[in-house]
Amino acid sequence: MKIEILLTETEIAQEFSESMEARDIPEKFFYWFPLSAQAWLALARDPANEGLRQCWQAVAEKIEPLVQHFGGSVPAISFGAGDGVSDRVVLAPLQKSNREVKYFPVDASQALLEGACAAAEDQEIETLGIKADISSPVHLVLASDASESPRLFLVAGNTIGSFDPLEEIRHMAQCMHEGDRLIIDGAIYDQKAADGAKSPAMQQFAFAPLASIGITKEDGEVSFELRRDERHEGLYQLARRFRADRDSHATVSGHEIVIERGERFSMNFSYEYTRPAFRWLLEKHGGLKVLDEIPSADGRFVVAVCSR
Repeated sequence: MKIEILLTETEIAQEFSESMEARDIPEKFFYWFPLSAQAWLALARDPANEGLRQCWQAVAEKIEPLVQHFGGSVPAISFGAGDGVSDRVVLAPLQKSNREVKYFPVDASQALLEGACAAAEDQEIETLGIKADISSPVHLVLASDASESPRLFLVAGNTIGSFDPLEEIRHMAQCMHEGDRLIIDGAIYDQKAADGAKSPAMQQFAFAPLASIGITKEDGEVSFELRRDERHEGLYQLARRFRADRDSHATVSGHEIVIERGERFSMNFSYEYTRPAFRWLLEKHGGLKVLDEIPSADGRFVVAVCSR
């Protein structure tokens, strides 16, 4: 197994310690701890996400003509790969057509990245994992340079919605050259999104980083707030917060952090979009051309195929 390291475990540990001191836990730490990785895997397999899995299967059925101009070799770079299950669905038909597939999963989670690499190698795909922070424009560029164009970029699991999507899509688009293809999905806005956040799988995922450092559900509660992003019509952010209900403490990198009753922690968030807003994000804001859109049957997700 080959993994190139752009983000070290020491750097992540230091950043997490600083984040806890600042009472702000951003996205990358929701996949770092073993408990968090397990909670994410359970969430990804939740029946509520069946529509998204069906979308990526539909992409796999259409993948051949999308990369016809690549020739015999298809390098695939997956930003926020997780365990890579959606990526492998897309890459399987390319293998069957005797294409030379080279796979570059990119993720900040060592555990998930190792899982993606191991599963791809079991599928006999030439693989190089890249441990990186995809919220960093520099890391995005370095990861995209793993192969020359034309390249297939894969972004599954509403990944850009876990960051500022306006910034993230702009930086991803800047990594693309003529001939490259980007396949990216988004969660479509549903007024019941906040209710869905109360599912056991989502609750477990949201609390996992806190549980990993000794905070229990008796110490406080994670709440969810759905709000508009006023920068453009049709953008919605589901924000998560932790409120301490009693004095407690957490152990981070060997240091004790005292948490007082009533303190609030900002946590990660996820974006949802109306269909017009998602297309605006890709085309007008990101400067991409949408070649195809594949909505899920339940209307909760859409996958877009884009070029420069």
